[in-house]
Amino acid sequence: MSNLLLHCGGQSATLEDLDLIPLPEATESYQPVSHHDLAVSLKTIGQDILTDYTLIGENYGLARNGNQMFAVLKFKNDNTEMAMCIGFRNSYDRSMSIGMALGASVFVCDNLALNGDIAVMKKHTKKVMTSLEDLAISTLYRSQRNFHSILEDAGKMKHVGFTDNRAYELIGLLFGNGILSPRQLPVVRDNWLKPDHEAFQPRNAWSFYNACTEALKSSPPMQVMERHCKLHETLTGVIDV
Repeated sequence: MSNLLLHCGGQSATLEDLDLIPLPEATESYQPVSHHDLAVSLKTIGQDILTDYTLIGENYGLARNGNQMFAVLKFKNDNTEMAMCIGFRNSYDRSMSIGMALGASVFVCDNLALNGDIAVMKKHTKKVMTSLEDLAISTLYRSQRNFHSILEDAGKMKHVGFTDNRAYELIGLLFGNGILSPRQLPVVRDNWLKPDHEAFQPRNAWSFYNACTEALKSSPPMQVMERHCKLHETLTGVIDV
């Protein structure tokens, strides 16, 4: 399981584990959605629509005694560096709405690049599952175009040189905008100065981006998608890509 989803009190789970968590009772204003049914539905929709891709990974995590669920499905085509991914979440304790975001996963380190323009959020109201499935289908039909946009962004960032001072300036910008927490600042700095992976040794914007996504793995699980989407939006906005 990618540690992207598990740092803050979460634990790895299987698809079968999701089905063991008791579903809370529905009320007039709250319609629970099964962790297991949501995962199976999105997995099936992804496989049916992404016909040029192969499912290469399905990772699930649980937090708050199973009341929160987080997952990433990964699909691969002929691209060797990044996989298309569907990140999604759900809750039984009303702590967060159902969420889905599409993006890319860097194979070498399991980092995510999520495009905030294609995130889908739904409240737990009646017929939420039908509504979410309809949104998932329409979004996935657009996903390949968005995926290639992220790949293009990554390719362009590799050609944007970065100095240490430029990296420090952007660390401050990301902290000021609430994307990085105080504890994550040294993680970005350390991963920028001494990357763990050879792919991020070059001093460019892509290496800095991945230093940031490495730090975001320690975000509270319910904030992971929003912070990754905001990171992508902010950095592509200030970097000349």
